[in-house]
Amino acid sequence: MHSFNLLEILTIGFLLALIFGFITHKLKLSPIVGYLLAGYIIGPHFPGFIANPELAAQLAEIGVILLMFGVGLHFDLKDLLAVKGIAVPGAIAQSLLIALLGMAVAIAFGFSILSGFVLGLGVAISSTVVLMRVLTDNAIMDTFHGHTAVGWLIVQDILTVLLMVLLPAIAVISGQGIAGGGNLLLSLSLALAKIAFLILLILFVGSKVVPWMMAHVARSRSNELFTLTVLALAFVIAIGSAKIFGASVALGAFLAGMVVGKTKVSYQAASDILPMRDAFAVLFFISVGMIIDPVFMAHNPGLVLACLGIILIAKPLIASLIVLILGYSIKTSLTVAIGLAQIGEFSFILAQQALNLELIKQDAYNLLAACALISISLNPLLFGNIDKLENWLRGRNRFWKYLSKRSNRGGAEFNFLTKERLEKSTQKRAIVVGYGPVGRSVTNTLRENNFQPVILDLNIDTVNSIVSDGQLAVYGDATRREILKNAGIEKAHYLLITLPDFSSAIAIVTAALKIAPEIRIFVRARYLESRTMLEKLGVTAVSFEEKEVADAMTQALLDSVKNDAP
Repeated sequence: MHSFNLLEILTIGFLLALIFGFITHKLKLSPIVGYLLAGYIIGPHFPGFIANPELAAQLAEIGVILLMFGVGLHFDLKDLLAVKGIAVPGAIAQSLLIALLGMAVAIAFGFSILSGFVLGLGVAISSTVVLMRVLTDNAIMDTFHGHTAVGWLIVQDILTVLLMVLLPAIAVISGQGIAGGGNLLLSLSLALAKIAFLILLILFVGSKVVPWMMAHVARSRSNELFTLTVLALAFVIAIGSAKIFGASVALGAFLAGMVVGKTKVSYQAASDILPMRDAFAVLFFISVGMIIDPVFMAHNPGLVLACLGIILIAKPLIASLIVLILGYSIKTSLTVAIGLAQIGEFSFILAQQALNLELIKQDAYNLLAACALISISLNPLLFGNIDKLENWLRGRNRFWKYLSKRSNRGGAEFNFLTKERLEKSTQKRAIVVGYGPVGRSVTNTLRENNFQPVILDLNIDTVNSIVSDGQLAVYGDATRREILKNAGIEKAHYLLITLPDFSSAIAIVTAALKIAPEIRIFVRARYLESRTMLEKLGVTAVSFEEKEVADAMTQALLDSVKNDAP
């Protein structure tokens, strides 16, 4: 038995993480599974080498700081506001219900109320890293369904940050870990006041000082100094928040990331921090893997299965029902539900802080580690079968209509108004699928050229806003013929598909040409390699993001070269 020092932990940890990460990637699983297995192999529950757990925990804390700094760096309220109608109420309701269910199960298995509370929160939180990976792998990151799932996770992340703020106060109140209990209201008020002052200090004072500091360092044109500045800000604010204000290092790092993210050099900061963030995130998962205990799983199969039942069954079902109740489509509900059927880094960050504060015992942490390993392994497999599940539901006609009732009712009023106005309109008509930046641009062009644009979108809030402005819009999935007919495709001159999702574009084109074979179709596509298939389908013209960027960059280079010529 041997306890490794820092260099040995880094060497063996990274090597095993590389090997198992590569194997799990080839098996189309999340590499996080491989990192957890690597940690298990160098942990105390596996025969052979044993890493120093205290040293590994400190390295993991660096991973937490860099992970949360990265979240803050990319956090943008615009992303959340775009899907606020579904993400905010949905994430809050789902997190609360699952937390209560997890708490009830934990108490039934003999955990204390406080441990059950933390465990409930742990199983309620899903992994942003895993979700982003499966959305990207299945090419739905840029769809409305993908945006909704990401927005849902952003709300969960915010809730997690708030909960980590409250954990020290809860520890004080409970009298565990930190000496003294004190008055409940006074302790909580004091903790919240300190946190509020910290947030104001960083966001308002920091928003003046940090951009000035980073601009001066950037002018030095020293990559080393710039990277050092980013790291110094992340660690100073994170550690200062913990030592001075009693907040978590995760909250301080998140706020530091938000401030840096608003500067003009935020993209450079992100590119500099990304490799280090990924490396220490790997160490974070390795440290978590070290506490995976098969003996615990073997001795507590009922508890592990109950916890997995919440994560893999209860959480997706509740999330799906909430999405459907809010009036959104079955595809959106399935994407959100299955995307949330796992737990990951934020569950561990929350549990690690609770463990440090002695709010939970090692058994609770072991349970979350076991459930994370299994749920993360299964999630990509579940996500890859969303289309099959949707088609299976569609084949159950009565059940499908029942599930679609609220979304159909929500959009029916808008669709009926649009249909009435289209019947009276004598203007030339064009249908625009998707109302993002591209959709808004082509819509304005159509209006300027005396065309009547009809926007077709899956976001009920977007459709509501368009109709309120006196424009024509239809709510629904453009791959369905009845929705295209509601938009008046039989008499339309143009169909413009502004969504970047290739598979959706193919389905929309196929459905449209069966109804209106003479319609002219313009499609947005990401890669040039999709040209052949789109042309075979009969698309009029395709705008390729790859080609547009290449042409724009080439033209900018030529202009610069000509200006520099003697």
